[in-house]
Amino acid sequence: MKERLLIANRGEIALRIMEACEELGIDYVAVYTKEDEESLHVRLAKKKFRISDYRDINDLLAVADETKCTLIHPGYGFLSEDYRFARRVEKRERPLIFVGPSWESIRDLGNKIYLKKLASQLKVPVIPGTTEPIYNEIEAEFKAEELLEFLKDEGFEYRSLFIKAASGGGGMGIEEVKNLEEVRPVFRKVRAYAKRFFGDEGVLIEVKLPVIQHVEVQILGSKKGEYVHFGTRNCTIQSPFKQKRIEVAPGFDLNSRSPLDFQKIESEIVQHSLKLAKYSGYYSVGTWEWLVTPEGKYYLMEVNTRIQVENEISAKISFVNKNSINLIKEQIRVALEEKLEYSQEDIVFKGTSIELRIIAEDVSQGFKPLSGTITRFEWTPKPWLTVRTHVPQDKPYNIPTQFDPNLALAIIYGETLELAKERCRKFLQNLVIEGATSKGEKLKTNKEYLEEKLDMIYQFLPS
Repeated sequence: MKERLLIANRGEIALRIMEACEELGIDYVAVYTKEDEESLHVRLAKKKFRISDYRDINDLLAVADETKCTLIHPGYGFLSEDYRFARRVEKRERPLIFVGPSWESIRDLGNKIYLKKLASQLKVPVIPGTTEPIYNEIEAEFKAEELLEFLKDEGFEYRSLFIKAASGGGGMGIEEVKNLEEVRPVFRKVRAYAKRFFGDEGVLIEVKLPVIQHVEVQILGSKKGEYVHFGTRNCTIQSPFKQKRIEVAPGFDLNSRSPLDFQKIESEIVQHSLKLAKYSGYYSVGTWEWLVTPEGKYYLMEVNTRIQVENEISAKISFVNKNSINLIKEQIRVALEEKLEYSQEDIVFKGTSIELRIIAEDVSQGFKPLSGTITRFEWTPKPWLTVRTHVPQDKPYNIPTQFDPNLALAIIYGETLELAKERCRKFLQNLVIEGATSKGEKLKTNKEYLEEKLDMIYQFLPS
């Protein structure tokens, strides 16, 4: 029987999964909600079904059964890191193939406390902090006091802590505290958030490294026990809420005049990431996230057990047999238990790729998300440019208020960093986004902010 894949997501990631399915010769079915009726993923899908909510598991599985799907791809966000969903997909009376890692990997590696314990056991550096989930605010205050003393003893002038949901990722469920008086109320807030969104009240407290670079390692493992990596990415430029705005691959400027040996650091964090992936039997696409300090120390922060928004910049610089890789296609192939058909020695890294996240937001008002109607959305096509968007260019588009107002991803390639940055500026200068908010005011985007921040790529920045 021919494989058929249910795309359990929306927008640009749904479009990329559709594209990957078409290249692999796999049938697919899309879903959408009322708010997304104008989205390009709905218009372009050959077969689609309206559902109540992208998080409604019963709706999704009903569509999968009705259309005789054999696989389900969760994309990113929504249910992509919900191990209960992955487990149900695979263990139901009519099982489906979950395009992603095993539900056990999602459960275990997605839990920051489990990950810290495992990493410590394998002698992988982790951020100083708690290694057991905290459920009690008195205990949280005691641990916070210990960690603030640690920072003082280590000579840090700026001393603060992060209180985080033990489960989850992507900058969600994280709050900063600077003194003991803040710990209890913030702990209660994060614990409630963690229970609501992740079904787990466990909370983690760890030190905040004041100045860092945020670097990711892109790994692919197969069900046959094969492992490769597709280099590193740098995503240090983020909003104050830890939401990424600019990403670049590779993760380090290996041609910089820094006294740090970035080549050595990159090699070591890649090997640490592979060690963890192999030890845990991880398969599918996955991202190991690291924080690097100006002193050259590095610490594992978390593992994202899903495809990431920025996966395509890694793909753009990774070549197998002179062709750039498609990580979504590889993710689907692995789910179908295919062999990789190449090894690490076959992967050649060339050039620099930068991703710009185009978002309807008011940067001057604390990155306030905006909704409204886009009346004009245009850019100049270039051979070095890929734009991923669900926003139609031939008619007005109403930005739904139910989702993040992400409008597009611009993926720019250059043989060198400077050429890639120059091309980013050209793209932004030619990008036209016009529209109005629901109040009739001019619709703002982060276009100018992105242009401003381009020269900060690869800098160590406050965390």
